[in-house]
Amino acid sequence: MDLFEYQAKELFVKHGVPSSEGRVTDTAEEARAIAVEIGKPVMIKAQVKTGGRGKAGGVKYAAGPDDALTHAQNILGLDIKGHIVKKLLVAEAKDIAEEYYISFLLDRANRTYLAMCSVEGGMEIEEVAATKPERLAKVPVDAVKGVDLAFARSIAEQGHLPADVLDAAAVTIQKLWEVFIAEDATLVEVNPLVRTPDNEILALDGKVTLDENAEFRHPDHAAFADKEATDPLELKAKENDLNYVKLDGSVGIIGNGAGLVMSTLDVVAYAGANHGGVKPANFLDIGGGASAEVMAAGLDVILGDAQVKSVFVNVFGGITACDAVANGIVKALEILGATATKPLVVRLDGNRVEEGRKILAEAAHPLVTLAQTMDEGADKAAELAAAR
Repeated sequence: MDLFEYQAKELFVKHGVPSSEGRVTDTAEEARAIAVEIGKPVMIKAQVKTGGRGKAGGVKYAAGPDDALTHAQNILGLDIKGHIVKKLLVAEAKDIAEEYYISFLLDRANRTYLAMCSVEGGMEIEEVAATKPERLAKVPVDAVKGVDLAFARSIAEQGHLPADVLDAAAVTIQKLWEVFIAEDATLVEVNPLVRTPDNEILALDGKVTLDENAEFRHPDHAAFADKEATDPLELKAKENDLNYVKLDGSVGIIGNGAGLVMSTLDVVAYAGANHGGVKPANFLDIGGGASAEVMAAGLDVILGDAQVKSVFVNVFGGITACDAVANGIVKALEILGATATKPLVVRLDGNRVEEGRKILAEAAHPLVTLAQTMDEGADKAAELAAAR
């Protein structure tokens, strides 16, 4: 989960990373009020999850409250690389003597952590890497040893930071490592990390990406979710603990197991080519337990998608046998009642498959069509979607 700058700075404050005072708002009038509270020149900063805000006019210096109001009015609603500005961070403007760059990230290619540091801060790091690669230090970090003050100082030194700020920079770098580890992040980046005229080292910007697989350890991270930007169906699925991703198609997919669902997407896309280019509408893995409640929740999400014209339920019975899955489907349709209006193609295989098929056949629900194989089911679902 990518965080907004103001959210990243909340984590910085939590772990003692020095930054600048400020608050977030969604109105120009409140931006002016915050500037009055701060009582000093401020920066008005667009809160969007993309780079290039400054070049797009999303970051402005305001000498006083009236300037803050004007800039806030101009920035709110601004389109920055397809991201519409809905929130602003109003933060105290700091005098800057020098700008540096520091980040910690997960280096997937080398299966380790990586620190990157450069004296060339304040510009896009990709540009530094391309034009001045010798000025960008890439330092592997041992996951067991981590980053203590001595190693943090070494990172700063390798990034060519001036000798007289190495000690102060090391303290901030070590605290940023604490953010990275304690919050289960995959990225913690500060650009710029600044040196003030009185040799303070401050994180004036912040970019943090949190590992959603670690959410169970961080219930407080749920507050960072950008619900306004999240697809309502994905939000609904998440509330029901369903693994769901919306796609641009018309055949809803339900399966048990990520591998089976991925295969189902491919088979539906292949079959859809024979029916006017019909495509899968989603990824939905209901996991090993296909109870009536879980099946009902999954169907409720998929049937709520206006793009869905048919649904393909593709289940391989293992720990949860096919007769239990079949009963789940029958009861789910009872639970949904009149809200279930789109045809379902069901393919069952595996443990107690004959019993499962018998249950569905005897139920004889008008929306349900049984398929013997995955290919047959995918073709029928694509055909039904194309006909609606």
